Amino acid sequence: MNKISIIGGGNLGTAIAEGLLASGFVKAKDLIVTRRNPNALQQLAEQGVSILSDNAKAIKSSEVVILAVKPYQVPVLLKSVASAFTPGKHLLISVVTGLETRTIREIVKKKISIIRAMPNTAIAIRQSMTCISGDGATAAQLNYCQTLFEQLGKVTVIDEALMEAATALGACGTAYAMRYIRANIQAGIEIGFNSEVASLIAAQTVKGAAELLLTRDTHPESEIDKVTTPKGCTIAGLNEMEHQGFSSSLIRGVVTSYRMIAKD
Repeated sequence: MNKISIIGGGNLGTAIAEGLLASGFVKAKDLIVTRRNPNALQQLAEQGVSILSDNAKAIKSSEVVILAVKPYQVPVLLKSVASAFTPGKHLLISVVTGLETRTIREIVKKKISIIRAMPNTAIAIRQSMTCISGDGATAAQLNYCQTLFEQLGKVTVIDEALMEAATALGACGTAYAMRYIRANIQAGIEIGFNSEVASLIAAQTVKGAAELLLTRDTHPESEIDKVTTPKGCTIAGLNEMEHQGFSSSLIRGVVTSYRMIAKD
């Protein structure tokens, strides 16, 4: 059993820890989470997780290191713990937005296996869409990482060159979906529902639509065809949305986010 250390016990790091524990992927005794103020992670500590403030000690005590800190913290942090990494022993998994594996190598200056992962905020409920790419990682290590994140949602392996695109589509995409749901709720209120009922209908409808695609492996248009009858209300509504630029504005939004990320 690999011991796992999560460097950075913020929202993302904590969500990963809680998900891995809940799934049974790792036992509490084999998990370490670091944070400057260990008392902030009392709930994990009560489950038997080791909570440390010493990042180097956490790395030395584990085989798998999940880097889950803010991007601006990376240079100083990695320089301070570089000596703790051992080539051939450590697998470093970075979930830091925008951090390329080559940058990690330049800072650490050691030949360690690195995998880059891009989850989204639904990881908090183990429903993330996580994209991963490996650099110098073995097939076994990549498979291990994929299995790890499958405990927290869906996973796909991509080329690192697509990581910025994955951020726009999968991470920013959560906000786009939320904005659609919010607009649907507002429309529901206008046509007669109270906000609570409108919220339930809108959210469950989106969840059901997504599950149809995931479980049936179908194209959205084939599912749309099933509910658009000639002269019906659904096609009338869809066409009005398209007249107002619905698909176009969404596509432009995704591309704009991507360009912002790729430029940084």
